[in-house]
Formats: sequence, C-alpha cells, structure tokens
Amino acid sequence: MAFTLSSPAFASGGDIQGRFTCDGDDVPPPLTWAGAPAGTKSFVLIVDDPDAPKGTFTHWVLFDIPATRHDLPSDLHAKPVGVPGKNSMGNSGYMGPCPPSGTHRYYFRLIALAVPTLGLSAGASRGEVERAAARHTITTAELMGRYSRR
Repeated sequence: MAFTLSSPAFASGGDIQGRFTCDGDDVPPPLTWAGAPAGTKSFVLIVDDPDAPKGTFTHWVLFDIPATRHDLPSDLHAKPVGVPGKNSMGNSGYMGPCPPSGTHRYYFRLIALAVPTLGLSAGASRGEVERAAARHTITTAELMGRYSRR
C-alpha cells in the first residue's frame, strides 16, 4: 500500500476552501493519511507555497507527530498534536494561504520518520526540522491544493 496524504476538505490539485485561509477562519484543513511504512515512529508535516513573490513561503511546520496518528483534525487548538515549528513569519503554528495575487499552490508534505522524536524544541525553524529529519526519513506523502483570493 502506498503512503498517501489526503483531505476531506479539498481534492489533490483542487481548490482549498476559504475557511482554511486568511480570508476565513485561518484554521488548518483536516488531513488524513494511510499506508505509513513499517518502522514509522513519527511524522513531520511541512506546508509551503513555492509561488510566493520572494521565494518559497513556509505556512506550517509540525513535528514529532506520533506514529499512532492517521489524521490531523481541523481544530488543533482543542487538543494539540505534535510540536509546532516556526512558519516564515516567525510564528509557531498554522498560517493559512493568503496569496497577494493570482493562484498559488500549497504543498502539504508528510514525512514518515524512523525515530519517535527529533529532539528539537517547540519553535524550531523549518531548516532545523528538515536537517534533523533528513537522517531518519523513510518516505514522504504529498498533497497539493490551490488558492486565490477573490
């Protein structure tokens, strides 16, 4: 079985609903995954926008997601999951799509790791998380959504 990432809120390559953007409630869309490979002990989630005017913009970094999880609900404020890293604004947590113009692509990447923790503190940068994860990555699943402001 392939390692897959999906959302009941939008189809792969489809439009992200406004509720999950800066124009709505700015909450993360619900995510589900299946087919995590044997040996997976935790996950890392990175969400970015490669179409941002000044280069790739990181919207969300979440690491040390337990291997027992197969989903992330939309409302993570009620019961936090994993450890938040910093987005490109220097804040911890999710920052929804908010393109200044045109339609942008938003990549949700879920990385299966062979370690239960990266040993990093909350607020770690994307670079720190990626460097720590690189040594322990088993595989990655990806979901892409699009958004344009109306």
